[in-house]
Amino acid sequence: MKGLVLAGGTASRLFPLTIVTNKHLLPIYDRPMIYYPLDTLAGMGIREVMVVVGGKSVGDIVELLGDGRHFALDLTYRYQRGALGIAHAIGLARDFIGNEAFCVVLGDNILRGDPLAPVAREFEDGHYRAGTLLYRVPDPERFGVAELDAQGNVVGFEEKPEQPKSDLIPIGVYFLRPDAFDVIEGLAPSGRGEFEITDVLNHYIPGGGLFAPVYQGQWADAGTVPSLVTAAELAQRDDRAGHLLPPVERPRDPA
Repeated sequence: MKGLVLAGGTASRLFPLTIVTNKHLLPIYDRPMIYYPLDTLAGMGIREVMVVVGGKSVGDIVELLGDGRHFALDLTYRYQRGALGIAHAIGLARDFIGNEAFCVVLGDNILRGDPLAPVAREFEDGHYRAGTLLYRVPDPERFGVAELDAQGNVVGFEEKPEQPKSDLIPIGVYFLRPDAFDVIEGLAPSGRGEFEITDVLNHYIPGGGLFAPVYQGQWADAGTVPSLVTAAELAQRDDRAGHLLPPVERPRDPA
């Protein structure tokens, strides 16, 4: 599989912290935020990763991550003009993905615990065409929300509903195959003016093409100031488990 990290957007919910920098450079405990989604992909055994950047401080992200060699990753980059939504950002990776299955991780998602390598293998080896991880939250109205039938199967996703039909949300980890790019090309923007990932997931529900296990680890999105604090606390509690990505050593000053 190949990997995709989405690190664009304006991050207006984190103002004033993000007025002059990209939110994915903000610290989560002892590491920049963008380390965590890369760590998630590395934990699945993925080594070829595209980082979709946008907004401010694009050059700083590239300077921080480089070509990925010091992380044992092979990184490439693509620029997204404007906040046009998750599905639009995914669509930019078509040439990079080629004919491979791939995993997308949003750049502000922090996952700790429950290893995802078996989940990635189950998707890649199975008949599913798309997938996401579901997670129970106390405030589902902030997110896309899963609607379930009496047997517990997902029958649809609704983006930021006023009256959520469950407390399960698709968190920012998505498994897709190359035909998803054709689905994305056929999307219309939502009322928010964005191309929504929930519309892509909904496309695959008929016929049982959607893979949607419930994530049993711990998760936080660092998209608001309160959740930024929560993510840092989660990362600190789990620090004893270590990271797959080593910290970048400070370059030595030339003699």
